[in-house]
Amino acid sequence: MSAKQHRQRRIVKILENSSVTSQAQLVELLASAGIVATQATVSRDLEELGALKVRTRGGESVYAVPELPKDQVAPPEHLRRVLSEWVAEMSRSGDLVLLRTPPGSAHVVASALDRAGLQGAMGTVAGDDTVLVVAEEGCGNEVESALASLAGIAGGD
Repeated sequence: MSAKQHRQRRIVKILENSSVTSQAQLVELLASAGIVATQATVSRDLEELGALKVRTRGGESVYAVPELPKDQVAPPEHLRRVLSEWVAEMSRSGDLVLLRTPPGSAHVVASALDRAGLQGAMGTVAGDDTVLVVAEEGCGNEVESALASLAGIAGGD
């Protein structure tokens, strides 16, 4: 597992168990766990993880990673950045598009795809380094082309 993957997993655990109100506080909590990160790095991690500021019952704004990412639509530029950064290879079989990522990174790509609402994509299944994108019947080629364009790589046909 890379340092980035380890840090992002730790961030998710911290957000699940603590009320984090600022990126500076998150940097401090990471440091107390032995992980050195800058505010800029934490900011990018929070964006990649889809973390949002939400209001608690007491009115305080805290960071949270959505439980149901399908209910939150991410901006298209987020998907383009995630795909171009994390997708190494792509291939297709019928209406299934297979994306290869570095080990431990598939969940980041799958979450971004699920939240993007990509036309023709029904959903994803993520492993450790593989994301399976299930396209609507007859839409596999279009979904593969869209993903290849966003990722900046050639499709696997």
